[in-house]
Amino acid sequence: MSANSITLAEHELTRFFFAIALLLILAHSLGYVFSRLKLPKVIGEIGGGLLLGPTVLGHLSPATYAWLFNAFEFEGKLISIVYWLGLVLLMFVSGFEIKMAFDRDDKKIIVALLVGSTVPFAAGWMAPYFFDFSPLLGEKQNMLALKIVIGIAVAVTSIPVISKIFLDLNMMNTRFARIVLTTATIHDVFLWIALAIATGLVSAASFSLSHVVSTVTMTFAFLGVSTIFMPKLLPLLNGNRYNLLRKSSGAGYVLFLCFLFSAFASLLNVNIIFGAFLAGVAIGVLPEASFSQEKAHIKEIALAFFTPLYFAVVGLKLDLIHQFDPKFFLFFLLFTTVFQTTGTLIAARLIKKDWLSSFNFAIAMNTRGGPGIVLATIAYDLGIINASFFVTLVLIAIVTSLLAGTWFRVVLLRGYELLRT
Repeated sequence: MSANSITLAEHELTRFFFAIALLLILAHSLGYVFSRLKLPKVIGEIGGGLLLGPTVLGHLSPATYAWLFNAFEFEGKLISIVYWLGLVLLMFVSGFEIKMAFDRDDKKIIVALLVGSTVPFAAGWMAPYFFDFSPLLGEKQNMLALKIVIGIAVAVTSIPVISKIFLDLNMMNTRFARIVLTTATIHDVFLWIALAIATGLVSAASFSLSHVVSTVTMTFAFLGVSTIFMPKLLPLLNGNRYNLLRKSSGAGYVLFLCFLFSAFASLLNVNIIFGAFLAGVAIGVLPEASFSQEKAHIKEIALAFFTPLYFAVVGLKLDLIHQFDPKFFLFFLLFTTVFQTTGTLIAARLIKKDWLSSFNFAIAMNTRGGPGIVLATIAYDLGIINASFFVTLVLIAIVTSLLAGTWFRVVLLRGYELLRT
């Protein structure tokens, strides 16, 4: 590799930093506006990128858009690196925020809701047998991976967005919120496993049954090592006197573990995002005092810089003028909402919950938010889905988040109970 291949000219750096600065200020500004309106901040961050992307700036001033984002391949790769760092850190922070807090009295509801969530996943898996999804395949043309992605898209629940809604409406300390968040945590762990399997399938040069078995086995093995053995090994590593990185910088050491997990996941043909998520889980289950300051610092930097840029670049990728199919969007929105709502509703009713409580659970579990967007970006970037399907999944994540916030605001304003005993 020549020196010139890893060097940026001054004008390339100028464009890169202009692009980053504009993405950052618009992401934070619109995120703040949406937050003040009691709407999910992530929607504003995506909107910031949307304004700078082909939908708005690219349409109104193609030359300016090209100058900022399409001028140089290397510059585009730098933005892509920032985007992937944002995604890795988002999943890492999400992992160490996971709290597996069970209440004995709530286990019956949690188990029922988990069983009910198999209905939407199964519906998504079966959908290609009744509707032709082949035009929505990405460049890898892998129908099995697409079926897994569709199943996840129907079943996924956003823990960050539904948590933000609960916080904004002072619902976080309720029994209802505790049950929803515990269910969503367990539920989404299994969905991330499914996504890791899907991404492993498209990484192979050719498709075979042995590769499917190998991918599934490796994914579950990586899960087991990360959640069972690593929490026992980490305390030994943390206290080792030869651990100079831990002594030099606690935050640097925690980030090292994040990137090490991601790298090993990639080597083992497991999705790097799943690796970052499990790194966060492994650190999160350590005693509360372990890395508490370091986690707070990493979360602050991630939410101030990398994560807003990630969501802004998601908006930057959206081309609503050329890649938005309104009919398919409405069809898939209805399809995902009906099956997620039906599965949750039936499960809650089978354990004798009243209609309003059951419907509240259904609305909460139908909130796709950030994980829905993460699913869309990973599936699109790895060639499982095409641009049109990517746009649809991102918009569904936004719409379902808005619907959930509106519904629970109305429920509380009218004085209805979230969950009747």
